[in-house]
Amino acid sequence: METQIIGIDIAKRVFQRHGAGADGQVMFRKTQSRGQLLAFLTKRPTCIVAMEACATAHHWGREITALGHDVRLIPPVYVKPFVKRQKNDANDAEAIAEAASRPTMRFVPVKTVDRQAHATLFRGRGLLVAQRTQLLNALRGHLAEYGLITAEGARRTLELARGVVTERGGRAPEAVVALGELMLVQIEGLTAAIGDLEKRLKAEARLSARTRQLQTMPGVGPMTAIALNAFAPPPEAFASGRDFAAWVGLVPRQHSTGGKTRLGRTSKMGAEGHSKTAHRRRHCRGQMGGAPRVAAGHLAWQDARAETEDAGRDRARQQDGARALGDDDPRRAVPTSCGGLSGTPRTKTGERSAKT
Repeated sequence: METQIIGIDIAKRVFQRHGAGADGQVMFRKTQSRGQLLAFLTKRPTCIVAMEACATAHHWGREITALGHDVRLIPPVYVKPFVKRQKNDANDAEAIAEAASRPTMRFVPVKTVDRQAHATLFRGRGLLVAQRTQLLNALRGHLAEYGLITAEGARRTLELARGVVTERGGRAPEAVVALGELMLVQIEGLTAAIGDLEKRLKAEARLSARTRQLQTMPGVGPMTAIALNAFAPPPEAFASGRDFAAWVGLVPRQHSTGGKTRLGRTSKMGAEGHSKTAHRRRHCRGQMGGAPRVAAGHLAWQDARAETEDAGRDRARQQDGARALGDDDPRRAVPTSCGGLSGTPRTKTGERSAKT
């Protein structure tokens, strides 16, 4: 029996391999060094090679694809349910092979060198921005220890720090002034490096046809376009725009239970609340001459009022008292005797219980 799927648990130096046949039978379990992996796969017949979509996975995916194998990268969160017993390299490799054999499994496309380079530049820029923010916060905190307070923001913090460094001999000691000068040099260097990376990313966004097409959308600039091109899967991987929205996370909140799907609003309103809201919408459309002429603010007020009434029905409020009840409600009647204060049970109508 030939090996159909090879699950590989990649690491820095030692890789764990798990071979499985077409029926899932274990063919081999072996450990191999990093330098011997490609030599081993070169001698193997063409098969499915599965790995987790983690660090260095795209590099190995490109190298193994060049050998003629079918590379499948699986998100680690989808591999975890297939791990048996305790977690180790051998069990991880077996779980990867098992997950790759599932017909409904979702895979990550292997990134090209250019797309991975864009992602590296974008992450590098984010790291530099975080370091600059850390230095600004530290500088602002050090100056605040000596009563030098300024509003939040990079510009105002830098203005205060430059003023302290320029005057020298003010309210801050000389050691603090020297430290502030050192931080200012590092912040200026990081700012220049961030600017250079942004220029390079914008230049890369002009070179790619896909990023130029993304920038034709309203609100999408060079940075957003390059981020989508670097991190999002290819558009061909999505069957529709809804799939892409789900990948981004733009999905409605679900409040489903008992096999009944409810999206958006909570289940407290129920079918009655939805029908009342729909009736108010139709009534407003009829009063104002059809849907095209409906005032959005009026409809929003009607919907909000309907939701408030339906959600608050049968809910006890602290401020509800006798004045909130009708005149004919027996609960308005205040008992003249004080028997209730001694623990005598009373009914909901305020009358003395029949047992007493």
